[in-house]
Amino acid sequence: MFKKSRRKIVAAIMSVLVILWVGTLGVIYASSYYEMKKQNEEMLQAHADMYTLPRELDKTMPPDRPFPDGKHGFKPDFDPQSPMFQLSTFYTVAVSNNGEILEIKKESNAVHTDDELTTLALKIIDSGKESGTEDNLAFYKADKDGYTLVTFMDNTVINENAMTLFRYTLIFGGVALVLFFFLSVFLARKIVNPLEESYQKQKQFISDAGHELKTPVSVVSANAELLSRELGDNQWLQNIQYENERMGMLVSQLLDLARTENVKPQMEHLDFSRLVAGESLPFESVAFEKGLILKSNVENNICVEGNSTQLKQLVSILLDNAIRHSKDKGDVYLYLTKEHGYAKLSVINKGDEIPVEQREQIFERFYRVDTARNSEDKHYGLGLAIAKAIVTSHKGHIEVQCFDGFVEFKVQIPVK
Repeated sequence: MFKKSRRKIVAAIMSVLVILWVGTLGVIYASSYYEMKKQNEEMLQAHADMYTLPRELDKTMPPDRPFPDGKHGFKPDFDPQSPMFQLSTFYTVAVSNNGEILEIKKESNAVHTDDELTTLALKIIDSGKESGTEDNLAFYKADKDGYTLVTFMDNTVINENAMTLFRYTLIFGGVALVLFFFLSVFLARKIVNPLEESYQKQKQFISDAGHELKTPVSVVSANAELLSRELGDNQWLQNIQYENERMGMLVSQLLDLARTENVKPQMEHLDFSRLVAGESLPFESVAFEKGLILKSNVENNICVEGNSTQLKQLVSILLDNAIRHSKDKGDVYLYLTKEHGYAKLSVINKGDEIPVEQREQIFERFYRVDTARNSEDKHYGLGLAIAKAIVTSHKGHIEVQCFDGFVEFKVQIPVK
């Protein structure tokens, strides 16, 4: 139980950290990518606006044609003299409307050949895209008078730097998450340890109290029996015997719970089908006396590694619980099947629906769904706690479900 709580705390802490880390990185890199893309487009547009085809190639250009507006169409906040614009490597490919390459312009330190630029330019024109990225080259397509201009900007250095930054972010972020994992494990232990210590003290108290009460209960029972022989029928003496019997039942259940939780049972290979069938037989008459019918469907040859005494007690607790809480006249159902490597034991009775928020609590010691009920029936809310302890010691799982006016207790134990 406490190991599960520690795992949940660690998982919660690590989930929050991973979400924050991934979210922060996502926002930073998305913002950086958007800003870089916007900046690339502005510089490419500026470069395309500044480009003019040589007069001997542009037969449509009048000898005295000026640039549009005399300002190249730059955006108001764009500075063509900025270091980033001046130091960037640009390529331009001018293509006529009939697909003829008019001019390829590149700088002396260019790393892309004319054939590569031609292929990319024609591909971009055919695709119909106006801007984007191809092979570390950001591109922009502009329609000029009588030809199409495709201008490129080399982003190899920027992309390599970005990948290096991203790689180191992942490395150091991963190291940080590993450190946070060990820190979260430490914190989870610090949080859960006081609760575990309190729980262990509670279990020890129940065990000690049970053993300490066992002797005086036996003494009172013996003395009451002697007095009854001398006094005969006596109302006050009968009250003492009745309450002492109830106290003895409580002590017995406390000791059963303590023994189940604190002592590792002796396991053996046993026929669970035969055990369940045999343990259910006495309850047929118990059910009949209450106007109920116990119907069993037990699959044969289901074997488990377990403790026969505890498993018999488990079946008895579930059947006794179902018979006592059955509503109206009806049937109580007992099923044992083998599914997916587990022996599945189900006990179903017709009864009031258990609220969802109480379906885990009913397996806690001294818990009763109906708080108005007292312990006159000699049951103190320990039976299901003992059942859960038995299932846990057999590495199984127990739960309760409600449907269509029925209550079902389901147990799963690994088969062998």
